[in-house]
Amino acid sequence: MATDIYEVSGLCVDVRYMVMGVLANNVYLVSDGEGTFVVDPSCDAEKILAALGDARLDAIVLTHGHFDHTGAAAALRRATGAPVIASALDAPQIENPSGVDLASRGVPCPVDRIVAQGDIVEVGSMKWKVIDTPGHTPGSLCLFNIPQFGNHPEGLPVLISGDTLFAGTIGRTDFEGGSMADMRASLKKLAALPDDTAVLPGHNSLTTIGAERRRVFALYGDPE
Repeated sequence: MATDIYEVSGLCVDVRYMVMGVLANNVYLVSDGEGTFVVDPSCDAEKILAALGDARLDAIVLTHGHFDHTGAAAALRRATGAPVIASALDAPQIENPSGVDLASRGVPCPVDRIVAQGDIVEVGSMKWKVIDTPGHTPGSLCLFNIPQFGNHPEGLPVLISGDTLFAGTIGRTDFEGGSMADMRASLKKLAALPDDTAVLPGHNSLTTIGAERRRVFALYGDPE
């Protein structure tokens, strides 16, 4: 059965996504017309490659090491040669899944580039700032891009939030390596972003920083 591809309008870059896998993950294809990357390829590399069409895949970004966000990364890497990007703390689980909960079920995949807070992931003319957001996992990360570095300068800034921030809630902290204290600190970082920032989460509906300021940040503490 074909997987529906949804287009997100009004952003500073081109974003399409598919809902894939047993946990209904949002798998994002992000492009500025010059470069393209995929975020958290849950499963079924063939469907993701079909969605890419003739576009060259320049990078594979993994927001954290849980199996439902990494399952097709190795196959995509083999098929396209695109480098896999992840944090230092979650890279070992991505390369050698072990332990319990949602990491041990992953498909091993080499990590080609380690990134950390403040690093820039450049794809095409896009410059995505890395924000370390531990809490769901020790090495969870988000990516943030502003219209200056997009192909639609009139569009909204974008945050790729993985399983840190959702519409109306946050990622679970009761898995191995999770921490509510870390999550609260991570949410404070995200609360500093502009209200009009579009949030692309790992599951469920898209949202904005402004909407979550009234819900999530109000509940867990806004630094302002």
